Amino acid sequence: MGNPAGVRRDFQALEQRRLRAAQLLKKGVHQSEVARQVGAHRQSVSRWAQQLEAGGLPGLRKAGRAGRKPRLRAEDLPKIERGLKRGPEALGYETGLWTAWRVAHLIEEECGVRYHASQAWRILRQMG
Repeated sequence: MGNPAGVRRDFQALEQRRLRAAQLLKKGVHQSEVARQVGAHRQSVSRWAQQLEAGGLPGLRKAGRAGRKPRLRAEDLPKIERGLKRGPEALGYETGLWTAWRVAHLIEEECGVRYHASQAWRILRQMG
């Protein structure tokens, strides 16, 4: 079913829950009881038990960031900020008005990464 819109998963807490389940499983606690104690579905605990058996505790640790890796790197953000401060005229535009399309153009010029205007707007919002 997923999370409500805008609510991020706490990956650290999820990992801790899996590791707590692993401790209980190693003690011989039945999977349904482990599920009840850690607040997970029995099928999840069954899957964790299989992962524990196959790969030990490392198999239950978090896999890393979910989703696609960002195309912009952290060191690209200051380049974008400097470009924004120079103004759109520095890119050859006649007016000093930033639009989402112009920001997308700036990102492509400064970082070599092409974004749609709507994504450029999201990047701006994330930058603050």
